[in-house]
Amino acid sequence: MNDSIWYVIGVSVIGLIAAAWARFRIRQMPAGDEKMLSIARAIEEGSLAYLKRQYKVVSIVAIIIAALLFYYFGTNTALGFVIGALASALAGYLGMMTAVMSNVRVAQAAKSGLSKAFHAAYLGGSVTGFLVVSLGLLVVGAFWIYTKDLAALLGLGFGGSLISVFSRLGGGIYTKGADVGADLVGKVEVGIPEDDPRNPAVIADNVGDNVGDCAGMAADLFETYAVTLIAAMLLGSLIYPGVGAAITYPIFLAAAGLVASLVGTLFVRAHVKEKIMAGLYKGLIAAGIISIILFWPVTNAFVKENQIPGDSLKLFASALIGLALTLSMVIITEYYTSKKFRPVKNIAKASTSGHGTNIIMGLAVSLEATVLPIIAIALGTYFAWLLFGLYGIAIAATAMLSLTGIIVAIDSFGPITDNAGGIAEMAGLSADVRSITDPLDAVGNTTKAITKGYAIASAGLAALVLFGAYVEEIRVHGEALTFEINDPLVLVGLFLGGMLPYLFGALSMLAVGKAAGSIVGEVRRQFREKKIMEGIDKPDYARAVDIVTKAALREMILPALLPIAVTILVAIIFGLKALGGLLIGVIITGLFQAIAMTSGGAAWDNAKKYIEEGNYGGKGSPAHQAAVTGDTVGDPYKDTAGPAINPMIKVVNIVALLLVGILL
Repeated sequence: MNDSIWYVIGVSVIGLIAAAWARFRIRQMPAGDEKMLSIARAIEEGSLAYLKRQYKVVSIVAIIIAALLFYYFGTNTALGFVIGALASALAGYLGMMTAVMSNVRVAQAAKSGLSKAFHAAYLGGSVTGFLVVSLGLLVVGAFWIYTKDLAALLGLGFGGSLISVFSRLGGGIYTKGADVGADLVGKVEVGIPEDDPRNPAVIADNVGDNVGDCAGMAADLFETYAVTLIAAMLLGSLIYPGVGAAITYPIFLAAAGLVASLVGTLFVRAHVKEKIMAGLYKGLIAAGIISIILFWPVTNAFVKENQIPGDSLKLFASALIGLALTLSMVIITEYYTSKKFRPVKNIAKASTSGHGTNIIMGLAVSLEATVLPIIAIALGTYFAWLLFGLYGIAIAATAMLSLTGIIVAIDSFGPITDNAGGIAEMAGLSADVRSITDPLDAVGNTTKAITKGYAIASAGLAALVLFGAYVEEIRVHGEALTFEINDPLVLVGLFLGGMLPYLFGALSMLAVGKAAGSIVGEVRRQFREKKIMEGIDKPDYARAVDIVTKAALREMILPALLPIAVTILVAIIFGLKALGGLLIGVIITGLFQAIAMTSGGAAWDNAKKYIEEGNYGGKGSPAHQAAVTGDTVGDPYKDTAGPAINPMIKVVNIVALLLVGILL
């Protein structure tokens, strides 16, 4: 069956062609007048400048790690690391460049109505979605054909994870540092609207949407997709030694999901404001149904013809559990983050009592938002295990990630519409245009939260698969370790692993606070020293962009390297039993932390938007001021610390797997 992997390569190339075609169509769309274009160019230049500086910093770390991998594991693993890092960086770069090209065209399309603006925004998002998945499938499939070396594939996953952590952290620190600074001074202190061109941080804020929600998200989902495939392939080789089909089946499942996502995109459309989310869901539901249809013949062929031991119906059911988990995460996350439902409305209502009650209610919602996703993940894991053991869990995770293409397309819709609204405000476009970009932006907040919840849930499954591979790898090396709760070494690992997401989250939040503090000081200085509000002086956008860029790059280093350092230290000091405990501890607390942060932060944000629509006094009211404070707290939750925990969990697991070969 190895020769037929070339069919998978062909599917990935089709995905890349579809992304290129969508990008070409966007470029042909009208981009507006010179004022709109000048704003878009400023956002693009700031985004590119930040990304170049970030990659320069990360490349130094990557070169050192690649050298260590070459010394300990050989050429293939080091080469895999470099390819994984480059592919993850490329996914982030291309995703961001498409977004900065699309935003001004969405603003222009909004002049002609909702349908055209919606179409342009989704088309821009689909470029990122299909780039991420096609690149992931291409590099994993091609590298396997080239090396037939699963240890080298682990190196590839490690490279993608490292770039993802840096991109999520650096981009998240940037976007939320600029956003918080712009809101605290512009909205609260000066009383000007969001995206007002008089705010010196407004360009930095829009740049942040691109480097965080586009580049960071694309690198994150590329890493999640690739690592899940690699984990399933590795586990298949360990559980079914000598059965090549158990290794290649996950790749074919992913290829079927890519085909389903490409076809599902044809069903995406919306014509009225109340149907924006429904328009996106049409495509997702279509992709899910097509996946079910395609999964069965693929599964049946691999079990019957290639002799994966077991019942093809049970393996197919494991894949369906993954699709069911995708659907459940979408529904649950929308419930907790959409303006239509109780959680967001409760936060908005609590804002009428003041800033403190807004914060209390937001924290309560964030904690409650963990319950249903964890139950869904737990039940999905259990039933997949009942059906097909640990390999069933791996296939459920693979099936869940198979719809990444259309999920990322829906996600990228968010930052594109956010920037489009910003350009419309800064360019002074009519209220009719904002009446279209604003509801698109509000839906975009929910789509971004859905994708983060989806990525975190799939990361949890992938991490469980990696832990299973860790245990199996130890067994293959001739050791028979048992991880018992009454073993003090296991307990030490559990406690240290449980601590890690909290320390990582704290450092991420502190980093945003420091970056925001620097931009707040700069914006206050410009308002104080310049006659901006009188219309005499112009804001110095470039200085604000430069300040937040330096702050983000400086603050991302420590939290990004922390999981690698802790994993190595635990392995060296306490051994493999403690390391196993560390992995479980990281998975458990990391899942809860990440879900609480991403869902709670998005709920805070949409509560503010709900009030801005005229509820509880509307813009400028005491409730609105309290909601702005809540959003300020929720921003680093949902866009920095929470999403970055996702790749951090997998970095710990991959480093642990690599260490097994050294320590035994």
